[in-house]
Amino acid sequence: MSLVDADLAQMMDSVLAERRDRHRATTGFDRALWDELDELGLVRLTAPESTGGSGAGWAEAAELLTAAVRHAIRLPLAEHDLLACDLLTTLNLRSDDGLVRTMAVVDSAGRARSVPWADDADRIIVIGESAGRTTITDVDRGACTLAPGVNQIGEPRSDLVVDLEAADSHEVPAEVVRRLRLKHALVRAIQVCAALDCAVESAIEHATARVQFGRPLAKMQAVQTLIADAAAEAALARTATETALAVAVDSGWSDRRLGFLIAVARSCSGHAASMVVRNAHQIHGAIGTTLEHRLHEFTRAALAWRGEGGSVAHWDREVARAAVEAGEQGVWALITG
Repeated sequence: MSLVDADLAQMMDSVLAERRDRHRATTGFDRALWDELDELGLVRLTAPESTGGSGAGWAEAAELLTAAVRHAIRLPLAEHDLLACDLLTTLNLRSDDGLVRTMAVVDSAGRARSVPWADDADRIIVIGESAGRTTITDVDRGACTLAPGVNQIGEPRSDLVVDLEAADSHEVPAEVVRRLRLKHALVRAIQVCAALDCAVESAIEHATARVQFGRPLAKMQAVQTLIADAAAEAALARTATETALAVAVDSGWSDRRLGFLIAVARSCSGHAASMVVRNAHQIHGAIGTTLEHRLHEFTRAALAWRGEGGSVAHWDREVARAAVEAGEQGVWALITG
C-alpha cells in the first residue's frame, strides 16, 4: 500500500500469482507453499537479519499482504511475522526456530475466541492479564485445548483454552500489548482495503466487457454511478489506512495520534466494505455469486476481516471518543498532526 522497491513488489506479486491455482487446490494450511515463501525470505519479511529475517519494514509487509489478497493466498503471514514474531523480537525472545506462530489474547480464565490459524500454528503467543500484570507466554499448540472453526472465507479461527499457570510467562508493559492490538487492527485494515480495490477493479472490468441492450454496461449512467461510489469509498478507506501506516512507521509506533488514525482507518474501511460489496455484486449480477467467478474471493474476505480486531461500531466509537477527548480546540490538530 506504500511505496516500496518496484522490483521487490513485482517479485512478491509474481511469486504468489504463480502459486495461486495450486494453492486453491490445497485443503487447509498450505505447508508446502509456506516453506517455499520461507525460503524466499517472505515468511519473516520484517524480522531483523540478525535473527534470520529479511530486514524489511511494514511498507514491504503491506505490499506482500496486498499481493496475497489479490491472489487469494490464505496464510498466516501477518499473524506470524507482524504480530507473534514481532512481539518476541521486541522482547528479545527467540523467534528464529522456523516454527509457525500466531497470537491469542485470553481472559482471566485462559480463554480466547476466534484465534487465527491456531489449528495450524506450531506455537501460540498467549497474552493474558491478571492481578494487574500483563504477561506473554510462547506455548506449544498441544498445550492448548482448541475448538476448531473458520471465518467467512474458510480461514481457521478456533476458540482456545490454555492453563497459563503451567507455562513459563514473561511480564510485559501494558503499552507493548496496546501496540500489538493496534498492529492487528491495522493489518486487517490493509487486507480489507486490498480486497475492496480488487472488487472495484473487477466491477470496472466486467462493466467494460459486458454488453447489454446493445452497449457496454459501463456506458449506462446507473452503472457508472455504482462504480464511482464504490471507487470513492475504497479510495477513502485506502487513504486513511495508508496515512495510519505512514505515521506508525515514521514514529516507530509511538505517535500520540496513532490510536485515532488506526480507528479512522478501521471505521472508513469497515463502512466502505458495505458499499463496495453491494455495488460490485449489483454490477456483476448473478455471475458474481458463482464459485467460478473471483468476485466472492474479495467481497467475502472484506466482510470477514472488517469485524476482526473490533467491529465497525467499536471503531466508530473510538473515533468519536478521541475527538471528544481532544476537544473543540484540539480536534483539528488530531486530524492534521
